[in-house]
Amino acid sequence: MENFDLTKYIDMAFRRKWWIIIPFLLTVLAGLTYALVAPKVYQAETLILVQPQSVPQNIVTPIVSTSVDDRLRTIAQQVTSRTNLESIIKQYALYSDSKNGMLIDDKVALLRKNITIDVSHSSRSRESNAFTIRFQGKDPRKVMEVTNALASNFISENLSIREKQATGTSTFLANELATMKQRLAQKEEALKKYREKYMGGLPEQLQTNLSILERLQAQLDQYGQNLRDAENRKIAIQKQIADAMRPPSVAGDQSVPETVTGPDQLTNLRNQLASLEARYTPNHPDIIRLKETISKLEAQQKEEPSATSPRRVSPETQRMLQALNRQLINVGLEIKGLKSEIAKTQAQIKWYQKKVEDTPKREQELLSLNRDYENIKDLYNSLLNRKLEAEIAVSMEKKQKGERFQVIDTAKLPQRPVKPDMRKILLLTLVLALGLGGGLAYLVEMMDSSYKSPEEAEKDLGLPILVSMPIRYTKKELRRMKSRRILAYVSVSVGFVAAAVAIVVAAKGLDKTLEYVNGIIGRI
Repeated sequence: MENFDLTKYIDMAFRRKWWIIIPFLLTVLAGLTYALVAPKVYQAETLILVQPQSVPQNIVTPIVSTSVDDRLRTIAQQVTSRTNLESIIKQYALYSDSKNGMLIDDKVALLRKNITIDVSHSSRSRESNAFTIRFQGKDPRKVMEVTNALASNFISENLSIREKQATGTSTFLANELATMKQRLAQKEEALKKYREKYMGGLPEQLQTNLSILERLQAQLDQYGQNLRDAENRKIAIQKQIADAMRPPSVAGDQSVPETVTGPDQLTNLRNQLASLEARYTPNHPDIIRLKETISKLEAQQKEEPSATSPRRVSPETQRMLQALNRQLINVGLEIKGLKSEIAKTQAQIKWYQKKVEDTPKREQELLSLNRDYENIKDLYNSLLNRKLEAEIAVSMEKKQKGERFQVIDTAKLPQRPVKPDMRKILLLTLVLALGLGGGLAYLVEMMDSSYKSPEEAEKDLGLPILVSMPIRYTKKELRRMKSRRILAYVSVSVGFVAAAVAIVVAAKGLDKTLEYVNGIIGRI
């Protein structure tokens, strides 16, 4: 491989200098033209910080559970929605200078494309703690105003979303609380009606019922003893009456009762019979015996009306019989009352026994009702507490004490365009100019078949070169050549400057160009 000879390329550059200079200058003019003619795009940005809740969470629990990233995505979709973007386009008259008139759909799509949202996360957690909104456009002032408007929309949408979520949660809890309150009232009413329906047979009344049963049983035993005593007294009184009415014994028949004559005695026996028939059945022994006595007395009066003369009973006997009859009537009434009390007591005992027997069943039913009531009551109390917490959270959101967005850096009026990038254009223009000039010079050099050095001739002809002499010029020729070079350099320079000025004036206008030049002179 032959050694790289830099001198060779330097000589070639000097020989083909105009092939390098002219394309270089033309390329620079083209780059200048593009830099001046290309539309300027300005960018403004604003930084928004995610401020945490100002009230400690252990005091007021936030009810907005969505993360900042989720809310940012939701807010970004709402802010960049067609409706909001159309409002911004109309408010700031964006893209009104577009040629041939853009459709509103194209304007919305272009505006959405020019909006950029960058989210930054904290180093300790993955939660977002700030985000940047950028907007690009041709008018610097409109770019600044639109960027600030977008930031304001983000903040207002975040407050609206948080307040709506808090209010929605509070409303939901209020509706659920009303429903649960109605169910609780229904359970309370059902429990009240159940207690009223089975009052006296409830589980907590079991000991009272057992005590009452014990007392009623003792009372029933006492009534039974009193009844037996009354019946014994009744039998004794009836026997005394029968003995008092029995006549003296006759010979040959001691079983024949004493014949007591007189209407009063028979009347008393009939009254006594009527009293007994009112209380006992016809098969009662006392009634049967009394009927037989009355029948015998009536038979005796019919058979021996003349032979037997009525025997008058002594007044003492009559008074005794009247007293005994009164005692018999009182004992009968006492027996009737005792039987009535016994029946009532037995009915009460049966009623309380039924209550005691049904107590386990009532206990299970009441346990089920109380369990449902307590569950609903606990749920109601839980909803009530959550409702109160939700109301506090809603108040916190309305007073903007919850998590909120705060603008740290508002959008400023951009001073320099971000597009086109002058540094990149200058660098690319220089590289392209040098490449184009060097490439053309090398191409022309390769197409020239003349010998540039003695070595080329010797190598190509295969003959040795004995002497190599440079071209000699006279002083007059040298002066003429130098004048031509100077004229060429000046002409190219003036032409380049004139072309550059013409391009600047054509792109910017004469007034802006003069204003720009005066500004430069004033700074100098």
